[in-house]
Amino acid sequence: MHLKLMTSKRIPKHQQIEADLLQKIKSGVYPPETLIPREVDLMQTYHVSRPTVRQAIQALVDQGLLERRRRRGTMVKQNKIAQQFTQVVEGYNAEMSQKGLLPTTKVLLFQEEPATSEVAAKLELAAAAPVFKLVRLRYANYQPVVLITSYLPAAVVPNLLEADFSQVSLYDTLDQHHVGVERVRRRLEVLKSDETTSDLLNIAIGEPLFYFHTLGFTAANVPVEYSIAKYRGDVNYFVMDIKR
Repeated sequence: MHLKLMTSKRIPKHQQIEADLLQKIKSGVYPPETLIPREVDLMQTYHVSRPTVRQAIQALVDQGLLERRRRRGTMVKQNKIAQQFTQVVEGYNAEMSQKGLLPTTKVLLFQEEPATSEVAAKLELAAAAPVFKLVRLRYANYQPVVLITSYLPAAVVPNLLEADFSQVSLYDTLDQHHVGVERVRRRLEVLKSDETTSDLLNIAIGEPLFYFHTLGFTAANVPVEYSIAKYRGDVNYFVMDIKR
């Protein structure tokens, strides 16, 4: 298909191409994580020279909308999700819904088991005390975003195994049992993804991950949740509002 550019001399051809490519990105003609046409194909489509096409593409690269991939071509970048849980104690579903994204959850594991020494220390439990281990893969608009492993003392909510956490919120469930999380302490690291995590989050092995350790406390300052969350580095960024 050949596209005839506007004849107006006031708008340079590279800006017209940039605007057309931008419209196609926003409308989904070129979805995230897909390659746009090759430069030679764009030259034929717009009836322009290679430098003109490259100038239009570079403008979109500079805006963070496109990314040049060596030996592959130019790819539409995935818009990053602003994660604000560093500022507030809020469930994942609520935060994603506020951003206009569709949150879904897949429960990979949910069982009772003896606490490891690390988990027992974090939750201030006796050695090998029973805990619930909940592993969830969480999505935004059907894209995997974060892998979360949570540990909760079995004595706190004895019937927790009855809950379907693919449908209900963990924090809402704890609220209903009067042991809601009112305060959290988080530690952030940046690690590289291993084979298992890469497969679940649909990223390449060795890609960066935001690695959060979270300890949640009740209003009485009792630790009721210890979780380890692995966020994809390519689709997430974190907002921190710090006041003096």
